[in-house]
Amino acid sequence: MSVRRLSPNQPASFEFTPETLEKAKAWMANFPAGKQQSAVVPVLWLVQKQEGWVSEPAIRAVAELLGMPVIRVLEVVTFYTMFMLEPVGTHALVQVCGTTPCQVRGAEALMAVCKKKIGPQNHRSADGKFYWQEVECLGACSNAPMAAINDYYYEDLTPEGLEKLLDDFAAGKNPPPGSEIGRQNSAPAGGPTTLTDPKLYDGSLGKKIKIPNLPAKPTKEKA
Repeated sequence: MSVRRLSPNQPASFEFTPETLEKAKAWMANFPAGKQQSAVVPVLWLVQKQEGWVSEPAIRAVAELLGMPVIRVLEVVTFYTMFMLEPVGTHALVQVCGTTPCQVRGAEALMAVCKKKIGPQNHRSADGKFYWQEVECLGACSNAPMAAINDYYYEDLTPEGLEKLLDDFAAGKNPPPGSEIGRQNSAPAGGPTTLTDPKLYDGSLGKKIKIPNLPAKPTKEKA
C-alpha cells in the first residue's frame, strides 16, 4: 500500500454544519456508552460529504467529538482509501478502475480521456471542477470498464461516453448512473438469456396446496 499523507495545504479551521453534527450524533447513539469511538468511520465519511475531503483540522474535530486521540483518527483516515486527503473537484471526483478486467476492456482509453479533459491524476483541474485518479478494483468487473464518479458507478463505458459524462458534470448536470449500454444490473450484454419467463416471478406457476385437517392430539386416559 502506498504511503498516504495529509495535504501540505490545510484550512485554518473546520466546523461541523448543524446537519452533519446531527447525523454524526445519530451514528454515535448506535453504540453503547463509552464506545462512541466505533463511529469514527461513518463520522469521517460525513465530514467528507460536507467538505469533499478530510482536512487536518477536521481530523482534530472528529477526535474531540468522539473523545479519542487525534493519532487514532489519523490512522483510520490514512488507512482507508475512501477518504480523500486533499481538496477534490467541486463538480466531480472521478475514480477510474484500472484492475485487470477493466484494463483488458479499455480502462487505459478512459484514463486518456481524463488526462485530456482534466489533467494529471491526483490533481484538481485548472478550473477546480474535477479531480481524477486510478483506483484498484471497485467490484463491478462484469460491467468493465467502469468508473466511480462521486457516489455512483458508471459502467460499460466508452471513451466517448465518458467525455459526455464529464461535459454533463461540468455543466452542473447529474447524469444517471449505471450501464452506458443499458445492461440490467450484471446480466449479460444484450439482456438475460435464462430464466426469462415472467411467470417464474409472478406467482402464477405456484400450486395451491390443500393442507389436510390434522387428527386431534390424543389425550392420556386417567388411571
